[in-house]
Amino acid sequence: MGYVTSLFARKMVAAAGDTIDGTALLRGAGIDPEGAWDPKVMIPDRAYYDMLEEMAAEFDVTDLPLRVGASMRLDEYGALGLAFKAATTLGASYARVERYARLWTSVVEYELRPDARGTLFILHRQGERRLGMRLSNEATLASAISIARQVCPTPVLPLEVLIAHPAPRSLAAHEEWFCGPVRFGADLDAILFSPETLAQPNILGDAGISGYLATHLERELSEIADEAPLVTRTKDAIAQALSEGAPKMAEIARDLGLSARSFHRRLSEHGMSFQTLTEETRRDLAEGLLCDERHSLAEIAFLTGFAEQSSFTRAFKRWVGMTPASYRKAHAQR
Repeated sequence: MGYVTSLFARKMVAAAGDTIDGTALLRGAGIDPEGAWDPKVMIPDRAYYDMLEEMAAEFDVTDLPLRVGASMRLDEYGALGLAFKAATTLGASYARVERYARLWTSVVEYELRPDARGTLFILHRQGERRLGMRLSNEATLASAISIARQVCPTPVLPLEVLIAHPAPRSLAAHEEWFCGPVRFGADLDAILFSPETLAQPNILGDAGISGYLATHLERELSEIADEAPLVTRTKDAIAQALSEGAPKMAEIARDLGLSARSFHRRLSEHGMSFQTLTEETRRDLAEGLLCDERHSLAEIAFLTGFAEQSSFTRAFKRWVGMTPASYRKAHAQR
């Protein structure tokens, strides 16, 4: 299970406007609609993809990722946005993304790869290429161009944009935004830049400030690495406690040797919440148990912490869009 910043989800909902019930979609993804737009608040990638697919069922989303990309602003990315802006060249800015993207997301990695015509800025994202992921990939590539245009003194015109999934009915919106050829059905998701483009000096580039921010980002990166085991241990403890009902945060904190206050702080500092981890653990456990015919639906409800099977059914339908029985049948057919 990976995580993405809630900022992306908020941007998608904002770009869709009145065509959808944004408040309901954000709540469904585990985001407080009235909360601050904090890029450090993370949500499960699966919840994000689910949200995008719900939106796609309501209206034509062909140009939605492009509108979201156009709306992204460097100042919204915190220290990483400042580091992108302060880097001395556009190539150095993208090198910052390659190094520190883990602060935005745990499901995407970036790579700068030499090419015969220049350099490829590649997006790597593992997993099923479901519609939600495809829309997210397009928005990510569009965002990469948007933030580049905010720091470069000359127009940023990629030599080519490569997108691995099939093309929509019309490419007009994509070609207009990227100002260059867009090739769908490619072997990877990437933007090809010329050497001259990446060598452009940034408008606000400053080597001293850039070095200072890099030090700060390295510290943030190390803190994320330190917290990964805590999240894993938390989910394991939740899974073990679910057969006795929905676990309480204070009890799990005690099992992990932490005070409730310290436990809450350490999770929230990295955009995690106990409620989100509990929901995620319940869903993962339920999906795994439903794939094993030896467990009845009543047993699975009990093992995932629900007092009644009806409550489990409602929660599972909210998570995946179908009942536990339908999910089990679909899995058996596959």
